[in-house]
Amino acid sequence: MRRRTKTPGAPLPQREGIDPVRVRLPEDPAGVWGTVREHLVARFGGAIGDGRVEEMVRDGRFVGVDGAVGEDEPYRAGMHLWFHRDFPPEERVPFEIGIVYRDERIVVVDKPHFLATMPRGRHVTETALARLRRELGLAELQPAHRLDRLTAGLVLFVVRAGDRGAYQTLFRDRLVGKEYEAVAAYDPAVALPVTVRSRIVKERGVMAAREEPGEPNSESRIELVERRGGLGRYRLLPATGRTHQLRVHMNALGLPILHDPVYPVVREDGPEDFARPLQLLARTLEFTDPVSGSELRFESRLRLSGLG
Repeated sequence: MRRRTKTPGAPLPQREGIDPVRVRLPEDPAGVWGTVREHLVARFGGAIGDGRVEEMVRDGRFVGVDGAVGEDEPYRAGMHLWFHRDFPPEERVPFEIGIVYRDERIVVVDKPHFLATMPRGRHVTETALARLRRELGLAELQPAHRLDRLTAGLVLFVVRAGDRGAYQTLFRDRLVGKEYEAVAAYDPAVALPVTVRSRIVKERGVMAAREEPGEPNSESRIELVERRGGLGRYRLLPATGRTHQLRVHMNALGLPILHDPVYPVVREDGPEDFARPLQLLARTLEFTDPVSGSELRFESRLRLSGLG
């Protein structure tokens, strides 16, 4: 059996709270790439641009365990390289992250609306993960789960990389009690409380998820907490965690969440309207700590504004 070699640690520090990209050079039986530079241009030229990759090599932006890679560095399969992508300018989300709890293992925060949990797509440095790493000085910080960018509320982060798996397992195995709150239209014709079960499908590159016939893969309990005029405050208890699940189920009941830009109709892409946040909040997290065995319960300090 071939023994796997341990991946060396990154020789580059984080930049703006973002880890460098790690690249492992593949086998090249046909001898296509004489130099590392030729491989990098072929591999990243389409995404970054051939000229930009060449410039990054000249500037010493690609670094191996022995230092920066030169333009004539011979190609060696299995070699590890690291580099930082260029970060495009991002509009700052004008809300702060609230620290709800912090100890040597975990950090529980109130993520504001509009802030992505971790880097993805066009949201990189302006994410909860990057901000917290910068503000708290915790380079190994990682989220144990994700919360939709447009949803506010509680997110659990793990301080040490070695502990992350234990906390991720809690969410994977549905051992975390989660409660959400939403503001949406009130309709006396909708009988509540109700448990909604359906099959939700989310295709990559398509903004909205959809329900389709078949074995249910999602379940949510929906309760009315308060009614004020034509609006209601709802308590949402997801038993599963499909993408956009609560938004899809509320919309299926004819009660789309207030200010939802996707359900029932996908709005045209444009500048963020920070004055109209999606009225959905991850209010509580409850679980048994997998390291200490303590029973933990956290409650968000944020409040939805939809009912005034």
